[in-house]
Amino acid sequence: MPFLESAKDLAPIVAVIAFFQLVVLQQSLPDLGNLLTGLLMVVVGLALFARGLEMGLFPVGENMAYDFARKGSVLWLMLFSFALGFGTTIAEPALIAVAKEAATVAAAGGIISETEEARAQYATGLRITVAVSVGIAIVIGVIRILKGWPIHYLIMAGYLAVVVVTGFAPVDIIGIAYDSGGVTTSTITVPLVTALGVGLASSIKGRNPMVDGFGLIAFASLTPMIFVMLYGIWVH
Repeated sequence: MPFLESAKDLAPIVAVIAFFQLVVLQQSLPDLGNLLTGLLMVVVGLALFARGLEMGLFPVGENMAYDFARKGSVLWLMLFSFALGFGTTIAEPALIAVAKEAATVAAAGGIISETEEARAQYATGLRITVAVSVGIAIVIGVIRILKGWPIHYLIMAGYLAVVVVTGFAPVDIIGIAYDSGGVTTSTITVPLVTALGVGLASSIKGRNPMVDGFGLIAFASLTPMIFVMLYGIWVH
């Protein structure tokens, strides 16, 4: 059952919190009623989310990738890949939260003016930068699947670029840039992008879904670091 599986997945987290709260800190759990209610809501939410992925997002992503491959239009496939990466990333709740916090810190540090408009503009620019970078990353990943390029060479080149750009980026944007690579691979982006890669690799003769279908998320984590540091260089 989905609910039982979600409860099993959360069990280690609950055990760790309970151990440190009761044994190490030797304090009772605060507001136990709300804690249990919240835990139940998390279990239900995770179960419904996992079921929704299986019923909706994964099939949609795989079917659309298969249809584009069968259609044989590389241009439309590239446009779809970019739009998918951009659209899912711009809607990521984690990215919205990080961009808003980054704008607040930038205003407090004197990098931008302490006005609502300046903070909103900074956060929006950061979100768009990350979303564009993910869109480009998915396009690169799709081209890799079509061409059959080894993924490790592209990843090594990407991280080399990260190291080089880091040397020129403002110190106060580097941490945000590195965190941007993580927040992009969250609840919305990962299922659709993974389904796209697996569906595309499954529909192309000579491609192995296990070898070629995965790896798009690695690109989606890598390019935001580069683009956000470039954004920081431009803004600062």
